[in-house]
Order: sequence, then structure tokens, then C-alpha cells
Amino acid sequence: MTAVPGAGPDGRPVRAVVLLVNPAAGGGRAEQAARRATARLREHGVEVRPVAGSDPADALRLARAATDGGADALVVAGGDGLIALALQALAGTGLPLGIVPAGTGNDHARAYQLPLGAPEAAADVIAEGTVATVDLGRIDTADGTTRYFGSVLAAGFDSLVSDRANQLSWPRGRLRYNLAMLAELAGLRPLPFRLVLADGTVLEGPLTLAAVGNTRSYGGGMLICPDADPADGLLDVTLIDAMPRRRLVRFFPTVFKGTHVLRDAVRTYRTTALRIDSPGINAYADGDHVGPLPAEVRVEPAALRVIVPRQTGS
Repeated sequence: MTAVPGAGPDGRPVRAVVLLVNPAAGGGRAEQAARRATARLREHGVEVRPVAGSDPADALRLARAATDGGADALVVAGGDGLIALALQALAGTGLPLGIVPAGTGNDHARAYQLPLGAPEAAADVIAEGTVATVDLGRIDTADGTTRYFGSVLAAGFDSLVSDRANQLSWPRGRLRYNLAMLAELAGLRPLPFRLVLADGTVLEGPLTLAAVGNTRSYGGGMLICPDADPADGLLDVTLIDAMPRRRLVRFFPTVFKGTHVLRDAVRTYRTTALRIDSPGINAYADGDHVGPLPAEVRVEPAALRVIVPRQTGS
């Protein structure tokens, strides 16, 4: 991942940003983080124009408006869901993305070594950092949806858990997801998958899940694609074979360390594109529902500029 000094145009410091926030993200933490980051950016002499989306469509509209000129960067104060919306507006535009992590998972922030739980430090990165040019993934699903993603696309057991969690009205937050996971574990079954990689390799058989990573982690630091590099022009594919419930429960903690890829039940590949299919399974990317399989997935090289910490000595 290459970075150039100065996050603003022509390598100069950032002078003006649009700061997009989802007031509900992180149980209200995002709004507080946005206020703190705004104050620090203004201490740096950066002009900040705060905007808040009333719903996802409004947030996307505001993000797209930020690319029309006048801002040196679009800053997102929130979690991976709001960042995912911003990516739809920023892909291919050249306008840098700044991140003030204020969500639950913060996997984009983890990928670029941004400070977590420290809005002032995140603002310092935006004002004083450098811009890295990185890849995005693109997914086209069976229902005609097209979506860019920055971290991981997931399909299989974890997307079934997300489907179920989205249907529950209680409990709220992480507990809802945990309840959905227990329910899916109770009904665990092999899922028939068929993947075709860019070189023609066909991968077919029963799986627990399939993940396609532009970066390493999802779900708040689960290293599902531990060797993924967002600037190598490739997507990392992790396939976990079907396994019994008891074995899956023991297997699950290894994903947080990234050591699952050493197990016989896991296969990994790298590719520029693939087609993925499993009947009745939805694809989720950056933690959000995208659409039903089959889907065409490909890397979009150098599609995003993101503000990252300046390396010591640079």
C-alpha cells in the first residue's frame, strides 16, 4: 500500500472537509465522536461542514454531494455501515475518505491502523496523515444490485445469522446477533456452493461459509482473510468446509487469531474475480445485506483513496 504525503489536493494539508455522521451509530457514540473530531479539526485550521443523514438514502445523497467539489476529503464518523455507504459515492472519484471510528465493528479502521475510541486522534490523522490508494471489491447480485465493498463479502452460515438477526425486533444490539447465531447453530446444515475463479478454477461442494476479502477482518476483528492486502489488486477467498455443530463451535475462536487457515477444513485462494452461487443464500458485504446469490464479484484496483497515519520518519 503506497501513500503520498498530505491528504489534500497536490499533497498539501487538508483545509476543508465534509463530515458525515449517522447519529444513531454506536448507540449514539457517533454523534459525540463527530463533535469531538470536529473541534479538533478546527484546532488544526480545517474547515468542517457537518452533515447528518436521516436514513441510508439520505446519507448516500449527502456523500455524493461531497464529491461535487469544494472539499478536500469526505470524513465519516460512524461504523462500517456508514463507511460502506460512503464507498458507493467515493469509488473512482479520487476524493479521499477520512474515518473517525465510532461503530461496533470498525473493521475498515482496523485495516488502516486508525485509532479506535479516540476521536481527537482520528482527527489528527485526517489533518496530518497521508493518502493511500487502495482497492475496492465490487459485487453484482442476482437481483441486479451493484455494490462496492471495502472489507469482506460473506455468504453462508454468517449471512444466515445476519438474515435471522435482521428479522428479530428483540433484543437489540449484539445480543440480537448472538441469539440469531444460537438459532442457526441449532439448525446447522451443509450449504452447497459453486465458485468459479477468474482463471477458470471451479470449486464445488458443501461449505459452512465462503468469504471474499479485500481486507483482513469482519465482525469486529475476525481475521477471516488474514493475508488480504487491500492494495495488491487481488481478492482473498476463504472457504470453510461443512462441519458438525460441535466442531464448528470449537473452530470459531481460531478465526479471531487468523489461525483457522492452517486447518484442513479451510481452503484459501486469490483471484481478480469470481462467480459465487449457493441456492437461497444472501451475500453480505461490509456487514450489510447486498442481495441474493448467484453473484459476480471482482476487484476494482486503486478505486479508493483513504487517509491513513503518517509513518514515523516520513
